[in-house]
Amino acid sequence: MKLRAILTLAILAVLLGFFSVWMAQQSYGWFPPEAAAEAKLLDDLFSIFVGLGTYVFLGVTIPILYSLIFHRAGKYDFSDGPPIEGNTLLEVIWIAVPIALVLGLSFASYRTYDKMSIRGPMELVHLHLPQMVQTANAAPFDDTPQKEIKNAQEKAPIETIDVTAKQWAWIFRYPDQNVTSTELHLPVDRRIHLALHSADVLHGFYVPAFRLKQDVVPNHTIDFEFTPTRPGKYRLRDSMYSGTYFAANQADIVVQSPNDYQQWLADAASQTPSAAYNQAAFEYDKGTKSGNIGGWKTVAPASPPIVNYAPKQEPTSPPA
Repeated sequence: MKLRAILTLAILAVLLGFFSVWMAQQSYGWFPPEAAAEAKLLDDLFSIFVGLGTYVFLGVTIPILYSLIFHRAGKYDFSDGPPIEGNTLLEVIWIAVPIALVLGLSFASYRTYDKMSIRGPMELVHLHLPQMVQTANAAPFDDTPQKEIKNAQEKAPIETIDVTAKQWAWIFRYPDQNVTSTELHLPVDRRIHLALHSADVLHGFYVPAFRLKQDVVPNHTIDFEFTPTRPGKYRLRDSMYSGTYFAANQADIVVQSPNDYQQWLADAASQTPSAAYNQAAFEYDKGTKSGNIGGWKTVAPASPPIVNYAPKQEPTSPPA
């Protein structure tokens, strides 16, 4: 009987292992398509968490459900259970295994964020070095060749793009071409170097398709690098609550071929700087004129940015 129980548990453990590995593979499809080299690092980490989480969750709930169904006390059975005392080996196992899992996952998480060079606001404030963060390596956990990452790493970073976040707009400046824009254009498969600035409060540079989120701290320049690998249009959001209209603080990121990127720079440089449409300023002005500002205290949005290039946008009325 004891041998049968051990064999059953062993078979169950193996089946749970296969199912957990399958779930870990499925987790890659739960996010937007990977659009940056760094995205694989985070997706690999999340896959590990999903696989282990599935194994632990089912490994606990299945025995509990089995016991509830097949080992219930009779309807009128009020007797005490058998006097089973502690098992030293079992206690050591259920203490050692969770500790090992927590330490392992902590190490994997630290390794991932260290490679991506993501730092929190307190680290940035207290870091007194000329370059505040190291560049992201964008290297996978294993040694599997990845053509797009390898090719991107062999190329030197392009010129620095200055990124300024303020209440409530994103402004991108290409200093070598003297171009400013409210839409971030990037060449595909090239290393990108951003110099992040905040004009007022704490902001967050967050691009879900890139799996990147970096805090932008006032009075600090934060050097941040990544490599876009998939052409397309992606959304940049302010991940920090930066005031009343922070939800409107969004911008498009356009990843395009190097030729198209250079053509866009040339076209943008030929345009005369003008005021760009700003959703936050539009909502504030409309509310002020109508007297329906909502009853909350807020600060007036900064003036619409003056840029060479701004995408055509239709004003969106705020909810009534």
